[in-house]
Amino acid sequence: MSGLDPTQHPSSDLHGSYGWTDTLKGVYYGPGSVKTALPKLLSIVGGKKALVVTGRSLHDKTDVVKQVENVLKEHNAYGATFYEIGQHAPIVGIQNGLKLFKDVGANVIVSVGGGSPIDASKAILFFQQQESGGPYLRQIAIPTTLSAAEYTVGAGYTNEQGYKVAVSSPELAPAGVILDAELTLATPERLWLSTGVRALDHAVENLYRPLAPPPIKYLSYAALADLFKYLPQTKANPQALDVRQKLQLASWMSLWPLKLEKYSALGLSHALGHKLGARYSIPHGITSCLTLAPVVELQAELLSPDDKEWLAGALFYLRTPSTGSLEGDIRTLAAEIHKLVDDLGLHSTLTEYKVPHEDVLEIAQLAVGKENPSLPKVTALLEGLY
Repeated sequence: MSGLDPTQHPSSDLHGSYGWTDTLKGVYYGPGSVKTALPKLLSIVGGKKALVVTGRSLHDKTDVVKQVENVLKEHNAYGATFYEIGQHAPIVGIQNGLKLFKDVGANVIVSVGGGSPIDASKAILFFQQQESGGPYLRQIAIPTTLSAAEYTVGAGYTNEQGYKVAVSSPELAPAGVILDAELTLATPERLWLSTGVRALDHAVENLYRPLAPPPIKYLSYAALADLFKYLPQTKANPQALDVRQKLQLASWMSLWPLKLEKYSALGLSHALGHKLGARYSIPHGITSCLTLAPVVELQAELLSPDDKEWLAGALFYLRTPSTGSLEGDIRTLAAEIHKLVDDLGLHSTLTEYKVPHEDVLEIAQLAVGKENPSLPKVTALLEGLY
């Protein structure tokens, strides 16, 4: 995946545009909703035979995939299940998944799990279209984490060299999303909580994302407030379905479906996360636990006045008093994020993941570019993560 986009964009406060992703036909939510929502979405997208794409742990250690398979079988729409999708979606899994998709004659993918199976499904459909030359086929996503990959048009996966790369097309965003909190009960606590911080990363970085229109930013404020409120609650009471459902809704608001006339990347925390994750086997959510708070603190120095105002505004939605200055408020927000990560038991270091010190400059360069004036500060930020 590319690093931070250096393009300078005008403020989107008074001029801009918004589009809903072309492919999305519906988002259904509620505990137990998979039983009614999946048949509806299959009908809407013309899904006759589905390949279920998931990960090995979810397939082998829970009955979540079996529940989805049973709904498909009841409607005579089950083709096969592919569960060789690993963390960060390695290319070999995508290639094997594409082969099975073709072998069973599937015309739709039902992905079950976190960001890796959802992104791998986008990549399978991308390569299927490249081979066939026909229209893009569709995905129905059933997420069991809070990482929000189901709302985006891009797919990150790991190439043969171990680097995170991406394919992107407006046609790749899932056609349907089912947020069924019951299916998240088997998600391991650390994965559930850390992908919640990933959603927080989306919400925060949307506040200074180039070209993001104001309604998206207000949805990000709502997501941010709910993630701060409900992540501690779900840690304290993991079986509370209402809390889990509200977190899935917060994840949706954190990365609300968005079609821009020109693509714009999120921000520095995401850019660093992409460079750290696949290469050093750091899970998606944990990269956000590492980078988000220090990145927000650095943004007090780097952002434009307009972007500082949006970011500082988050304190109001956290019911946290203002310090009286934008920079002070941004640093307070960084401290609140740091505290949340610690309270959730998610504090991590680059040392834990055996990231060599000598790689730090290269990681920073890949994230922001060799000529970026902030490179020394980003390098120092990474040094502080050991």
